Amino acid sequence: MSPDKMVTMANQIATFFKTQPGTDQADRVAAHLSDFWDPRMRAQLLSYVSEGGKGLDALVLDAARKI
Repeated sequence: MSPDKMVTMANQIATFFKTQPGTDQADRVAAHLSDFWDPRMRAQLLSYVSEGGKGLDALVLDAARKI
């Protein structure tokens, strides 16, 4: 998948979970990515984060550390 598409999708997930009550949003984003993203997509995301994660929401960056 293109990096731009991946960033958009991950940020949309973060935007949704930011609207949910509680303080465990990063855990919930990480759980969503683990449950619904293909292992190759998760690997691509983690690689992208390790290269700086340009354009990713801070919540996605936090979640990536939990995967």
